[in-house]
Amino acid sequence: MGNADHVYPSTNVERAPRVAIPPPQSSVKSLKYNLKETFFPDDPLRQFKNQTTSRRFVLGLKYFFPIFDWAPSYTLDFLKSDFIAGITIASLAIPQGISYAKLANLPPILGLYSSFIPPLVYAMMGSSRDLAVGTVAVASLLTASMLGNVVNANENPKLYLHLAFTATFVAGVFQASLGLLRLGFIVDFLSHATIIGFMAGAATVVIMQQLKGILGLNHFTRSTDLVSVMRSVFTQTHQWRWESAVLGFGFLFFLLTTRYFSKRKPKYFWVSAMAPLTSVILGSLLVYLTHAEKHGVQVIGNLKKGLNPLSFTDLVFVSPYLTTAIKTGIITGVIALAEGIAVGRSFAMFKNYHIDGNKEMIAFGTMNIVGSCTSCYLTTGPFSRSAVNYNAGCKTAVSNIVMALTVMVTLLLLTPLFHYTPLVVLSSIIISAMLGLLDYEAAIHLWTVDKFDFIVCISAYAGVVFASVEIGLVIAVAISVLRLLLFVARPKTFILGNIPNSMIYRNVEQYLNTSSVPGVLILEIDAPIYFANSGYLRERIARWVDDEEEKLKSSGETSLQYVILNMGAVGNIDTSGISMLEEVKKVMDRRGLKLVMANPGAEVMKKLNKSKFIEKIGQEWIHLTVGEAVEACDFMLHTCSPGPLKEDSEAYNKV
Repeated sequence: MGNADHVYPSTNVERAPRVAIPPPQSSVKSLKYNLKETFFPDDPLRQFKNQTTSRRFVLGLKYFFPIFDWAPSYTLDFLKSDFIAGITIASLAIPQGISYAKLANLPPILGLYSSFIPPLVYAMMGSSRDLAVGTVAVASLLTASMLGNVVNANENPKLYLHLAFTATFVAGVFQASLGLLRLGFIVDFLSHATIIGFMAGAATVVIMQQLKGILGLNHFTRSTDLVSVMRSVFTQTHQWRWESAVLGFGFLFFLLTTRYFSKRKPKYFWVSAMAPLTSVILGSLLVYLTHAEKHGVQVIGNLKKGLNPLSFTDLVFVSPYLTTAIKTGIITGVIALAEGIAVGRSFAMFKNYHIDGNKEMIAFGTMNIVGSCTSCYLTTGPFSRSAVNYNAGCKTAVSNIVMALTVMVTLLLLTPLFHYTPLVVLSSIIISAMLGLLDYEAAIHLWTVDKFDFIVCISAYAGVVFASVEIGLVIAVAISVLRLLLFVARPKTFILGNIPNSMIYRNVEQYLNTSSVPGVLILEIDAPIYFANSGYLRERIARWVDDEEEKLKSSGETSLQYVILNMGAVGNIDTSGISMLEEVKKVMDRRGLKLVMANPGAEVMKKLNKSKFIEKIGQEWIHLTVGEAVEACDFMLHTCSPGPLKEDSEAYNKV
């Protein structure tokens, strides 16, 4: 570790190139560049350059309506595949739609309405080939929970229904605005760990809520937390209906068995996909033949025939309900976006094509705006339905059109057949779907890879299960943001050492064979320097210096004289960061140490130059690489008097 272990070149120092300062750039040009990088990283306007007006119009039409892009090359083979996929997902969409509408405390027919109009809109505007549009359990539960706190669906069903339409309209406007304003990165604040925990918690809550249907209870708690639900269940043991329970667990066993079979033999995916509709048909026949509705088995009842009635005039924009509708719409809209985009990207990755997140937001927003005006509530791209669509071999979004047309036929002709559908079957369908969201393997993976992510996941889950869906979401987002702040406010700093027989310097804790450079402390800052972390970095650098001096003093080695800051990972710096560097330099000067910088980026150099910091530290003490900085320090150590004082710098300049 002594001088013999390190090569000290004496001839290359004076020829080392200086770190360049970027040429000055106008504020307008700099602002334009930053805005482009923030909002247009994919440069969507590139295709419009050097095009005629008519061509730009066509390209714009294809951008907002991708169907005009792929429709001209559509083939009969594609239609065959999409037709099979569309019929398959319709068999799942019909029972799921009815089930989720009941979960949202809305009329069951709205589940069918929401599987008709929105898929048609998405087929024209969506960029995913595999996403199957429809209602989802988590958004349905959120709608019931948040609106139910203000309006009782049983006491005032009309107002509750109108608020659901209004919340859907707000969600659509919010989603489309995010896409148009290129603000899709906001959704990224819901981390992967957050979504896993939140979805699992919501799935648990949904499953618990279905105990009402499974046990045939007429009265049930409006709260969603575990304690309230369990109290409601076990204080009504005298009202449990064994007939309903037998039916419920029987159909649940059937649904889980078919799912297990389809997972073991993927080519028989249609067995699991057809199971919910088969359960509805068998359950309806069983109730009809045995008159089970007279023995405590609750049924759906009459479903109105006909297509979606217009509901634009039903939207509520007056106090005090508007605030509730806005809050519900924004929260459910964010959750729907996060789920839909994540599902779409997953299947796009499997088929090796790209989907535009901002374009998807516009599509989701438009279909929810149109849906709110045609008696639909919130829709997105649920994983279960999209997975069936993918496994069924869909080629394009035409599968959504086929599904919508199938639902249309159901609305016009087949709704009376659902009169005897037992609610317990719908509960079994929901429970079966929700069990798929309890991704314990993903939680185990989080624990293995990142304990903090696991804590985020479990916190989100516990918040949803033991408090409420809204509180769980707030806890999950708060912890995720806290972690983000910790990354920014407490960046990593570490000591670098020389890898033997090279000019490479790496983290001494990662590379145990590295050697230190006598008299030189090399530190790396692994993050941009902002107001949020400048104070911490000042104290941390001082502590590194103290520790190094104590270490050298106790070992009797060469005293510390140079501190090199490797700035390669510092992508940017603000005025607080520059002030921090100035303070660090003053402290180093008082302690008889010389501050040296290595590998600063263009943005950092530009700001250091404007703030006159380069003049204060001296251009000669800013180097291209850590290796060159070490050479310069070593040169000074072996050619000048001890202590990197001002005369050392002058001597270095004369070389």
